[in-house]
Formats: sequence, structure tokens, C-alpha cells
Amino acid sequence: MTRTLVIGTGYVGLVSGACMADFGNKVICLDIDKNKIDALNDGEIPFYEPGLKNLVARNRDAGRLSFTTDLDLAIKDSQVIVIAVGTPEREDGSANLDYIFQAAGEIGERIHGYHVIVQKSTVPVGTNAKIRKIISEKAGPDVEFDMVSNPEFLREGSAIGDFLRPDRVVLGLDSDKSKRIMQEVYRPLFLNETPMMFTDIASAEMLKYAANAFLATKISFINEVAELCELVGADVQFVARGMGLDGRIGPKFLHAGVGFGGSCFPKDTKALVHTGEDMNLPMGVVKSAIEANERQPGRAVTKLKQLAGDDLTGLRVAILGLSFKPNTDDVREAPAIKIIKQLRAEGASEIAYDPVAMPNAQLELPDLNLATGIYECITAADALMIVTEWNEFRVLDLNRVEKLLARNVVVDCRNIFNDKLMREAGLKYVSFGRVETE
Repeated sequence: MTRTLVIGTGYVGLVSGACMADFGNKVICLDIDKNKIDALNDGEIPFYEPGLKNLVARNRDAGRLSFTTDLDLAIKDSQVIVIAVGTPEREDGSANLDYIFQAAGEIGERIHGYHVIVQKSTVPVGTNAKIRKIISEKAGPDVEFDMVSNPEFLREGSAIGDFLRPDRVVLGLDSDKSKRIMQEVYRPLFLNETPMMFTDIASAEMLKYAANAFLATKISFINEVAELCELVGADVQFVARGMGLDGRIGPKFLHAGVGFGGSCFPKDTKALVHTGEDMNLPMGVVKSAIEANERQPGRAVTKLKQLAGDDLTGLRVAILGLSFKPNTDDVREAPAIKIIKQLRAEGASEIAYDPVAMPNAQLELPDLNLATGIYECITAADALMIVTEWNEFRVLDLNRVEKLLARNVVVDCRNIFNDKLMREAGLKYVSFGRVETE
């Protein structure tokens, strides 16, 4: 058992802290936001993630997980310090590392005796070296510590399973002592023979960006193929399935639609391009993936015009799904938000529904028109756009939709229905990358 401090109770910090505690470690999660810590101590979770509330409660009740704002006490009681603060995107696409460096300075002012400093936030190559320098300058030459780069690969909506049963654990480090301690932190995974990659620190930093950029590129690739399929009369779902059966390619992330969003892919792809520019290396593939993704919300609006007419003035559109993907309340870079803004610019209005993301969406769009349920949303609309593939949207009563929807127009941005069922219900239907029958 290790005594671990996790700095930051955002998505990565809270999930990581709770899961590390579930491994048997004694974990303190720290945040400067007292209201957030008070809420966590009361059992309230600041974001939606399936299973997290129960996981936090179980480990808190077992005495393995606690929450505090007292950094002095937390550092004194820990041997491993995990930095898991935000790295938001700057206007130029680079990662804002201010919170990282602030945390490093505060750690350096307080550590006495050996610690392992684990960097878990997504950061550009070279950041751990800068953190090491800041801590060394603050702590003085007599304080011993090691740096470890331990990037996270958590998917929103399935983060607990990703942490407890990962494809791999990446540990960038440069000392045997820190290696032994990190093996103890992840002891249950070692016992289960989870693949463990021990690398140099720079490679671990780069690996995270490379993995996310590759997955984002895979999404943008199939979306461009879908656009071409529409022009040549092919069906992208057959194409994607055939591609995915090739073991060199695999089926994941080959689902055509309205594009990627969230807190990782948009930010990380831009940061990787920016790093390349700093090195005078144009990252042409990744840059093209970003550009292709940025076209997708506009394609959804164009498809609506194909069915409803070029003039959208006065059209009331039901938006089903506001989060960037199902099983999360995260609306950062969500396609639905971009679509709504474009609809408004075209003179249309919206009525929207999402199972969990409506409060966050209203923070992005304070004047957002919201419904309390799926069919209430559809009743108030002329046309329907399905933007997030929540399971409850997959089982819509299409005959009921036809009776409630004023103009019987449906744009399926995630290809969760098929043309035949929609037309049998009397609905005008369009999706992405599939040729619809007349």
C-alpha cells in the first residue's frame, strides 16, 4: 500500500484517485476549491460518470479515500504525489500549463524527504523536465525526488473500467526506486499481468498525444470516406465493417457521423500540431484530421437543408443529444452545441433534450431551449436531429415520431437508424455516408 496524494479533483484526478484507492492504496484527493471538496465529502460527484459515485463512497467508507484542501498536511502524509490538474487549450492551440507549474511550485515549497512526483495530466514533451526544474529550485539541492510520466487513457463514460482493467499502463521514469514504488501503486494490475510499458519520460509524454491524434484521425478518415460514399453511391457502414475486419485496422473508431468532441481529442490534436510547429515540423495528417472534423457540424446542417429546404428561417429543430458522446455530461467541443449555433445563424431555433448534459449545455448556451423528455422535445419541433447516440434514442417509437413531428424531417447524425424503417414510418430521413432510397 502506498500513501498517494492526487492534486486536482477534475475528471482525471477524481477517477484516478478513486481507482487507486480501490487498488488498496491510501489516497488523499486535494483541490483548492473548498466548495468542491465539501461536496465530495458529502458524497456529491461534480460530473457524470457511470459507477463513480458508488466507487468513491465505497473507498471513502473503507478509509482509503479522503478529500482535503490542506496541501501541507496532504504532502506530509504522502510518498507519491500525482499531478492531475487541467491543461486547457490556449488561443494558439498550445496547452496552457499554468496550473501544472503552479502545482509544481507549491510542491517544491513543501516537500521534505523523498517523493515520487507523478505527472498524469496530458502535457507536451519536455513538461516533466520543466516540472523537475521548478521543484528542484523551490525545494533546494538536499531534497530527493523522482519524476514519473504516467499518462491516462480514460474514455468518458467507461473510465472506471479503463482504469481498473486497462489495455496497458505507461510509466515514463528514470530510476529503479520510482519504478518499484509505481509497481506497488499498480500492484493488482501487475498481479493480473496487465501490460506495463516502462519508457523514458519524453516517450511517455509523446505516446499520449500520438494515441489520441491517431484515434481522432481514424474518425476523420471514415467521415471523409462517408462523404465520398454519398457521392459515388456506396454505403459507409459496409465499407467500415470490411475495413474493421482487417486485423491491422480494427473496427473501433470507424463510425461515420458528425465528428468528435470532448475534452481530449480536439485539444490534444491541436497541441500536437502546435508542438510540431515549434519544431518546424508540419503535422499534416493531424492538421487535416482537425480540418475534416470541423466540417462535420456544417454537413449536418446541409443535410437538414436537403430535406427541409435551403431557407431554415423559422424552422424549429428538435435536438436529441447534447453531450459529445453518450454516458457523459461533457459538452466541451460537442457537435450539438456547434450545430445549434449554426442553426441559429440560419434563422432556425432549437428545442433540445439530453438525459444528463442539459445543465452543462445551458452553461455554454444560457438561452438554450430545453425539453423535459424525448417526445416533448419532438412535439414542439418541425424537424429532428439525433446528435448523440444515447441508447434511449435508439429505441424511438418512429410511428409516434411521425405523428408528433410537424414536417417529418429526421437527420440522423450518428447512423443509429436505417432508411427503410424511417420511410416505412412516413419520415423523410438522411444519415451520413449512406445512399437513401427515394
